[in-house]
Amino acid sequence: MTAPVFVVPAADLAADHVTVAGAEGRHAVSVRRLRVGEAVVLTDGAGGGAAGTVTAVEGKDRLQVAVTGRRTEAAPVPRLTVVQALPKGDRGELAVETMTEAGVDAVVPWAASRCVTQWKGERGEKALAKWRATAREAGKQSRRLRFPDVTGPMTTRQVCDLLSGASFAAVLHEEGALPLARAVLPDHGDLVLVVGPEGGVAPEELAAFAAVGAAPHRLGPTVLRTSTAGVAAAAVLLTRTGRWN
Repeated sequence: MTAPVFVVPAADLAADHVTVAGAEGRHAVSVRRLRVGEAVVLTDGAGGGAAGTVTAVEGKDRLQVAVTGRRTEAAPVPRLTVVQALPKGDRGELAVETMTEAGVDAVVPWAASRCVTQWKGERGEKALAKWRATAREAGKQSRRLRFPDVTGPMTTRQVCDLLSGASFAAVLHEEGALPLARAVLPDHGDLVLVVGPEGGVAPEELAAFAAVGAAPHRLGPTVLRTSTAGVAAAAVLLTRTGRWN
């Protein structure tokens, strides 16, 4: 069985013996039912990792791990950020989950003008917390040592600022004249991709993005939902940049 991944504080990774407790310990003991002698992987979610063996199980939410090896996952180059318009229901978590599994480095929630869902007040805080928890769990499941950043929600103006500093910026749009599969990509820097809402990117938003260098690109002959377009486009870019080689 593949060794499961658990998140611990960065400082703990330097120790020869690590305690996994709290929610992570509860998952390890009560859900995964780990026993003495089983292998585990520990990470801080920021690139640091350690392999280890369970040496003791204490109660229902605590275990001791002896570290047997350490490694570091370098920051990927080029870095890929996806600006994700807010979908309805739980499709936002689906988008974050699949993009994390694919290898996206950052996800930016975007309050596009045609979004039915709007993050306001306590509701917005809860939704953002769900996206971040989803990224963390998907990072563990996909055995990443460096989890994606999920930023706070951005306005269109803030997205424009992000796009203007990118080495490559694009907006997915079914009427885009440029195919994403043939776009000229840099071998370093930041790639930023915008995924619009179900109702599409508004003309004024397309104009604002184009003004800062983000042209509309088409993904393929079919139109994908906002919750699946990001991971499909990420697969194209990660393959073409050599990160999947």
